[in-house]
Amino acid sequence: MTKPIPSPLHHNDQEHDACGVGFIAKISGERSHDLVERALTALRSLAHRGAIDADAVTGDGAGLLTQLPIDLFREHLEKEKKYLLQDSDLGVGMIFLPREDESAQVAGKKIIEQAAKAEGLVFLGWRDVPVDATCLGRKALETQPMIVQALVGRRDDATTDDEFERQIFLAHKVAERRAEEMDLEGFYVCSFSSRTIVYKGLFNAPQVRKYFLDLKSPKYTSALAIFHQRYSTNTFPTWHLAHPFRMMAHNGEINTIRGNRNLMRARERSAAHGVWGDRFSDLRPLVQPTMSDSASFDNALQLLTLGGRDPRQACTIMMPPAWEQDSELTPEQQAFYRYHSCMLEPWDGPAAVVFTNGKMVGAALDRNGLRPARYKVFDDGYILLASEAGLIHDWPGKIVANGRLGPGRMITIDLEA
Repeated sequence: MTKPIPSPLHHNDQEHDACGVGFIAKISGERSHDLVERALTALRSLAHRGAIDADAVTGDGAGLLTQLPIDLFREHLEKEKKYLLQDSDLGVGMIFLPREDESAQVAGKKIIEQAAKAEGLVFLGWRDVPVDATCLGRKALETQPMIVQALVGRRDDATTDDEFERQIFLAHKVAERRAEEMDLEGFYVCSFSSRTIVYKGLFNAPQVRKYFLDLKSPKYTSALAIFHQRYSTNTFPTWHLAHPFRMMAHNGEINTIRGNRNLMRARERSAAHGVWGDRFSDLRPLVQPTMSDSASFDNALQLLTLGGRDPRQACTIMMPPAWEQDSELTPEQQAFYRYHSCMLEPWDGPAAVVFTNGKMVGAALDRNGLRPARYKVFDDGYILLASEAGLIHDWPGKIVANGRLGPGRMITIDLEA
């Protein structure tokens, strides 16, 4: 058998795995605009991991998830003669609405306002997200949504931060269901939270900073950022399917997704409602229909976390390591995995997942371990984890630790503790 002649146009060392994903964080929890700029630099370096449309400009999708840039929104509210007593009193929804349908825009806004007020939130107003569409390709421009932000406030000082976040989540879920019932095409909630916000769209990586003018503002500060360049494999690229989602971004695919979705639908009739009580029915559908595998994973992760679980625990329950025959695990660890295996089935990849609840940020690899996730810790207090090393070439700090995640492993940074 003769050996095939290698193609002069192809080199094995130029092959790459699917999407590019990662996070950057200041371990001390200190917020800065410098971190946002570094995250955007890292994202630009992942451009090769996405695809480009036939128009040679439109990408598969890219975006950034950060903590809520409070100073940016305080400035906007003060111009409107509205004031916050404390930073944690603000929640912001990042909303896509159909650009060409004015009646649908009015209906979409009304749905959000009514849902927020019904949950006891103060509706503070709308903010049009400043954008520069000149950088977009033809396909992205033709499907570009109207992007607005819904600003809500905490009404009762006795409401804890977690209760406030659950109020926002309930308003989000109720609004989503009403829009579905009205068949409001083009309505999509990118994020709705008092802790985090998502800026994403149908871009290639370098377009994110050019398009969203907010990201250039010195008042846009954060102690963490998740970044993602999508390579669309099992769904067509659209604005709303770009990553990050509400809590996570993902490289790979969930190959057990049909079973995972079916079992989540079965749980909608569960009698165990936990912290949600009689409001559990308002969370239906637990998993949004007609979305991607990673969007479904995000729905489940958000539900578990807001239901009272630590995000590290929630992610471990969803993506457990191969624990059954692992002799290195303690009896307590074995018991943890055995107990939770009765509660939730594994969401199996291969997949690398980066996640945050705004207070901590982390990354996990499923038990197959077939996606790259490398990290570096620097002496200036930063940590960078991504699909590959060397995303930021002129990093001023020195590396004090580095490594890569193995199958079933996780790394997290608690920005409060």
